[in-house]
This record gives sequence, structure tokens and C-alpha cells, in this order.
Amino acid sequence: MDLEKLVTELKQNYASIKAPRMGAGKSPALLVVDFVEGFTNSSSPLAGSWDDEVNNTANLLEAARYKNLPVIFTTVEFSSSDLKSNLLYLKTPRIETLLQGSSWTEADHRLPRLERNIIISKKYGSAFFGTSLAAQLQVLKIDTLLISGCVTSACVRASAVDAVQNGFRPIIVRETVGDRSVLAHEANLIDIEQRYGDVISMQEALQYLESD
Repeated sequence: MDLEKLVTELKQNYASIKAPRMGAGKSPALLVVDFVEGFTNSSSPLAGSWDDEVNNTANLLEAARYKNLPVIFTTVEFSSSDLKSNLLYLKTPRIETLLQGSSWTEADHRLPRLERNIIISKKYGSAFFGTSLAAQLQVLKIDTLLISGCVTSACVRASAVDAVQNGFRPIIVRETVGDRSVLAHEANLIDIEQRYGDVISMQEALQYLESD
């Protein structure tokens, strides 16, 4: 069965229970999940093919900067002791590439950054798990997270689920997220939209950011 048929079948399974949109709040921030050199640079053993998504995220960052909105970048980095205790290492030993201090843990060089941007270092999928992200968003009175990054079926999804469970409206910007599997990408976007948040186009995201 080809991809188009699989996606059509998945959408049909949800057709009778199509969820309403959650909608955006009045105080957004942009969350860029794991678009670091270790995942986006073609010379990295962890790299994926996400040039378009990275470039679209750069455009979203420019719009957020123009509106003076909070921007959060997540990075994944481990110490040697982390690799001995983190069970994810048993499934994906390649993550040892992302050692603390390595250039692979730095944000993709194509993404504009400001000193005021928040950097969240994490060791698991969700941007919230084991980090101070929720507390920082609460201090900033954020109610909505526009989410970009990789990968859709793992860290992006986990961050969206934890966002709504922590009281923040997760909005995935479709053209700014990527996955190694097209099927996993599409299936997770459909499921996120049904259960946890909204999936919107780049155009919708820019219109939202440009609104008062």
C-alpha cells in the first residue's frame, strides 16, 4: 500500500470524530525543538534531511523577532555519566555524538539567534521533561507555543503532548517540522491535531504573528 493510501486511510479513521481547533492564545512563544547541528548538518551521523524545514524556521524566527516574542531553542547534550544511566542510550547509542561541549549540540548556524533567547538543555524527548521550561514560560505568562523542529514522531510530539498537559496551547507549524519517515511524520501530525493541539500552515503562523 502506498503512502497516499495509508494517509487517506488514517484520515478516514478519524473522520467521524474530527476535533475542533484549540486555537491560539494571546501570548505566544516560539519553541524550536532540536534543530541543532548534530541533527541538521549532513556530516553528522545523526543528520536528517530537513533543509526546507530549517529555512522555514529561520523565517518564523525573523517574524518572532520583529514582534519581540520569546524564543526557546532546545538542545540535546549528554555527559559521559549520562550515557551510563540514560536508558535511551540502549536504543540509540549514536546519541553519544551529542556530548556536552561538542559543536553538534549548537543550534543550526542558519537559525538567527539573539542573546535574550532561552536555551533549554535536555536529555530526553520532551522539551519539558527534566527541564525548567514550564516554569520559565509561566514567568513570561506564555499561553501558546508555536513549535518547529525534529523529529515529528519523537521530540516534537513529546513536547506538544507535555505542552498541553502543562497548560500551554501547542501549535505545530507544518512546514517547520520534519521526520526521517514520511509516514511517521504524517501519522503523528494527524494524531496530534486530533488529540493534543493544532497543526497549521506556515502562512497561518505568519498571519498569527503579524496580528495585534
